[in-house]
Amino acid sequence: MRYRMIAAVAAALIGAGAVTAPASADDSTTTTEAAERQAALVVGEDTRLNAVRAVTSVARMKGGDWTKPYRLDTGDGYTLVLTQQKEPYTVADLLKLAPQTFVRQPDGSYLLTENIYLNLGAKLRLSNPGGLTLKLASSATGFVSIVSFGGDLMIDGSVQAPTKIMSWDPRTSATDTLVDDGRAYIRAIGGQFSMTYASVEDLGFWSGRTGGLSLTGTDRPNTGGVEQTKVSGNTARDKAKQERRNGTSVAPGAGDIYASPTGDLVAPDTRFDVPGLSYVSGSIDHATISGNAFGLFISGATGVNITDSTVAESLEDGVVMHRFASSLVIEKVTSRNNGGDGFVLSRAAQQVRISDAVADHNGGNGITVNGLPLAEDASASGQFVGAYGSNTVANSEVSHNARYGIEVIGGINVDVQNNEVTGSEAGIVARQGADRVTITGNRVSGAVRHGIAVRDEVTAATVTGNIVTDVDNGVYVRDSSAEVRGNTVEEATNHGIAMVGAVDGSVVSHNVISGVGPSALDLSRADGDLTAADNQAGAWYDTSSFWVKFRHYASPMTMLWTAIVLAIAFSAVMGARRRRTGFFHPYENTKSLRVAA
Repeated sequence: MRYRMIAAVAAALIGAGAVTAPASADDSTTTTEAAERQAALVVGEDTRLNAVRAVTSVARMKGGDWTKPYRLDTGDGYTLVLTQQKEPYTVADLLKLAPQTFVRQPDGSYLLTENIYLNLGAKLRLSNPGGLTLKLASSATGFVSIVSFGGDLMIDGSVQAPTKIMSWDPRTSATDTLVDDGRAYIRAIGGQFSMTYASVEDLGFWSGRTGGLSLTGTDRPNTGGVEQTKVSGNTARDKAKQERRNGTSVAPGAGDIYASPTGDLVAPDTRFDVPGLSYVSGSIDHATISGNAFGLFISGATGVNITDSTVAESLEDGVVMHRFASSLVIEKVTSRNNGGDGFVLSRAAQQVRISDAVADHNGGNGITVNGLPLAEDASASGQFVGAYGSNTVANSEVSHNARYGIEVIGGINVDVQNNEVTGSEAGIVARQGADRVTITGNRVSGAVRHGIAVRDEVTAATVTGNIVTDVDNGVYVRDSSAEVRGNTVEEATNHGIAMVGAVDGSVVSHNVISGVGPSALDLSRADGDLTAADNQAGAWYDTSSFWVKFRHYASPMTMLWTAIVLAIAFSAVMGARRRRTGFFHPYENTKSLRVAA
């Protein structure tokens, strides 16, 4: 009876939102159609997960057989729900629980053809003593996923026996490289996630949460071990009824609602209460992620460490730290050949440190740090209107990315230190109102336009101790306030240091500038109180024409002083000429006439 009731609830909830994958990937004739198809598949996945989530809540209340793993019919396939137990589920457990959908292949790999869902507190370890290759079914007729909801998902391998997970199309016996019809993915929603000595290949589609490998927060608790008082939700009402029958109740009643008498209140049933946002946490070490839609997507996470890993060939961005990702450490991670940016710190990501990383040959920026507010005014979601920051990019190599090397967009307290940036349209760019950006000790070379650019209302920027070589403009500051001190600019071909627009409060001092171009220090276009002193530009070869130089120096004040000097010089010259031609009495023409006697 219990099974039939919950199964009916499952069918009602899931069947209403099931989305069936299209019959063939070849049906995509336009980009719009492909986008609509993938967006619909994401909605279908959200609906399926919400339905499973609702059913598992009911199942936990029922207890009994529902404390053991069970299977739900989720419209276009099945979902195996792993429930909480003391020990983690293993490959051997999956072979027993899903003998028809988790099958060992002739080559020793395993093929998964149904979804796996880790319930609150459940643990799954994907590992094998001799190495594990897991193929997630993914084709034009549908795809599977492994989703942990408040559980603990562990993908473990070793140097000698790594773990490998990939999408797999049984019809072609190859990985699934088409995303128009959806693709298998792995996701941890809250709880914990870990991956070591493992590789993930060709997973995900369309959105960050279905993008391949994603770690996201949840509005539910991340563990099922919350201590609660085991009482019935009707305890207070039943007690009041009994007291009324016995004539001992002093609480006035109105229908089925009764006021509680004075004294200790009965603890209510809180098993369905939802605490605050719960963050996912975990670690990734010695891992390789390649060919995903989004390489690694992290949102609503705290305390995640990613070390000694590689993310490559993603269709979109490589490593994405999205909303409310904080206290993350990215160390010795390479992100290359991705369609978008190598590393992305989106708005509301803060206290993230990227160090000893490599970002090269990406289709966008090497590294993007975006600290802009989520909202500028009152919004429907009531978002915080302040900027985000305290992010650091240090000791990293950023080279030959299609757009910028490192871009800082808004935010506060952002440090860009001791990086080597090569190639790209611009090396390091800070813009759009960023505050207290420190750009120190970097080596920038080969940028097409600016080596270091600070522009568009950046305040209190510090550009010190950088070495900029082989660029068009060494350091470029526009409509911003910056201290440009102690930098070395070599082989610049336009301007060594250029200050343009409203740069009030800026300081340019103790810089060493060499190159060939119109000017070593371009200050003629600057407005506001600018201090420039002790800069060395003796090795600069000025290529500007006479008229350019004339216009450069022909300011109104310069012309006034030039006129005064010329007037003084002219007077001096005329006086010298008079002295050379003899003395003339100044009043010779005014002497009185003398009459002869």
